[in-house]
This record gives sequence, C-alpha cells and structure tokens, in this order.
Amino acid sequence: MVYVRVGKRGVIVIPKPIREKLGIREGSVLEMEVVDDKIILKTRDLWSELRERGKRLRRVNLDEIRKEITEDEELWLKRLMQ
Repeated sequence: MVYVRVGKRGVIVIPKPIREKLGIREGSVLEMEVVDDKIILKTRDLWSELRERGKRLRRVNLDEIRKEITEDEELWLKRLMQ
C-alpha cells in the first residue's frame, strides 16, 4: 500500500513507479469515481477509444475526432473539479 498526502487545492501526487507502470504522463486523462469511502482512478487510453470509434466509421473525419476527444477531456476535467 502506498500513502500520499493531499496538498494545496486537493492536489495529490501519484508516485513515479505507479505512473510508469500505468503509463500515466503529464496531461494524461484519468477517470475518477467515488465508491463508498474509496476514490477510484482509472487510466483512459483515448487513442484506443479513438481507434475503436474509427473502426465503426466508414470515413474518418479527423477534425471531428479531435473535437470529440477535447470535449471528452473537458467533461472529465469538469467532473474532476466538482
């Protein structure tokens, strides 16, 4: 078990070995969920999601996809800040 301290503005630092193991880099988007008394963070691979969406499309519009990814990231960040 790893312990982390909550800093100013509720910031926590994910230890480097965990970040490396999960491929979390600066700018990565994580999904956060509260279950009972637990905070659950899940990594999201937006490029894999994008590839899956692309497989379902006959023609891929990259501008639309970039817009969707940006909207998804903004939505997750808004949820995170609530």
